[in-house]
Amino acid sequence: MLHRIKRAGDMHQGKWNGLGGKFEPGESPEMCAIREVYEESGLTIQNPELRGILTFPDFRSGEDWYAFVFVARTFSGTLIDSTEGVLQWIDDDRLLDLPLWEGDRIFLPWLNQGRFFSGRFVYEDGKLCSHEVTFYPMFNTATVAPTGLTASTLPATNHKGSAPSQPSPIYTPADDSYCWVCGGAVIKQHCKITCTVCGFRRDCSDP
Repeated sequence: MLHRIKRAGDMHQGKWNGLGGKFEPGESPEMCAIREVYEESGLTIQNPELRGILTFPDFRSGEDWYAFVFVARTFSGTLIDSTEGVLQWIDDDRLLDLPLWEGDRIFLPWLNQGRFFSGRFVYEDGKLCSHEVTFYPMFNTATVAPTGLTASTLPATNHKGSAPSQPSPIYTPADDSYCWVCGGAVIKQHCKITCTVCGFRRDCSDP
């Protein structure tokens, strides 16, 4: 985390922020995250994982801000003396005790919930007025099985930790009673089967 106490006139003055910044022309969100973390900390992160998108309407001087929120678990390099503020490693259980933006206290716990989020935070004069969020299932594209792939591509465990069932080579009514992706409970309506756990949706009797 970065304690913003070094720059006069900083709109984040006194607060603790995660690392990040503005896009440069032609950058993808991933490229921007890697560059900004390096510039602000001296660390090079590997394989940043996109966890959500945040919208901040009219956050500063008529500007709408859109933030792509990543987590990174591996990195290389050595911390530098940042010109943006004072860098410090903060234990997760102390994070919400810091002076943060009000919205940060709300969305930071979402990073550990295993769901992709799209949040909107409305501030006026630096105070949070309202917020809303939509959550989406997070799929591993290596394990989600589109139509035509074999059952061997399904994940090894379901949400309860046991091996999910697999669709029979020949359709039986039991094949419509569970999720083919995670093995979770499903609801059936108008010949559409939707998983109540991961959100995977398919037609009844899908071959």
